[in-house]
Amino acid sequence: MLAFITGASSGIGRDMAKVLAHKGYDLIITARDEEKLFELRNEILNESRAIKNKKDETKEQYSNLQINIKIITANLENENEVFGLYEKIKNENIDLFINNAGFGNIGNFWDTDLETEINMIKVNDIAMHILFKLVLRDMIKNINETAKEINEKYILNVSSLSGYMPGPKMATYYSTKAYMLNLTKAVYKELKMEKQKVNISVLCPGPIYTNFADRAGVKFKTIHLTSEYTAKYAISKLFEKKLVIIPGFINKCGHVLSKLIPSKIVMAVTYRIQDKKVDK
Repeated sequence: MLAFITGASSGIGRDMAKVLAHKGYDLIITARDEEKLFELRNEILNESRAIKNKKDETKEQYSNLQINIKIITANLENENEVFGLYEKIKNENIDLFINNAGFGNIGNFWDTDLETEINMIKVNDIAMHILFKLVLRDMIKNINETAKEINEKYILNVSSLSGYMPGPKMATYYSTKAYMLNLTKAVYKELKMEKQKVNISVLCPGPIYTNFADRAGVKFKTIHLTSEYTAKYAISKLFEKKLVIIPGFINKCGHVLSKLIPSKIVMAVTYRIQDKKVDK
């Protein structure tokens, strides 16, 4: 089994790579930071060897002794590098794709840097869209052209709870996540109606302290869940074929309330919450 993960150098992407390695998946991991990708690779392989050396047959972790991990560096702000990344993985028989790369920023829309936001849209939406479409096409083709039994195919797009609402102070970021959320839902329905055998899900976590916060320039006042918990929960629900994955009871409650409360009130509350996050 083979998993392909973007944005794997830190945060949820890194932890999902470790979860899948525990389950015996070979990995293709990509990000801009090659050094961190090699650190992750070495951590997984060293832990695998340590567990195997214990000769504990009850251990479920790293059930596959030979874990292959391929590293590809790519800057997804560059569309040519996105297509170049695809060229490097298109002949692999990918069983699971985690479309995780993304970043945010914070501030009033007229104050935030335009180039940063254009690059955000390129990573969060354009690169996500390109890889989602091309990998999905390959999965459908592999399933339809293969007569023998094959592993089920899965795609997980990593969005956010912010995709469900407008986001004053993080207007562009919230909008990019809404795009990913709604695109995933629409494609999910298309696959179901056409009886295609690819399972897709979208992960919508709340605040988690990762490198995302540092790059966005925010300070989370309240964090309910860890990246490790979120990764494990997301993978378990992905394999249960759940469309929208929202980890944590508080986040689920917030999601429900955001749909019940009038939009102007939601925006007022969101503004106050985001304003408190600014790293002043």
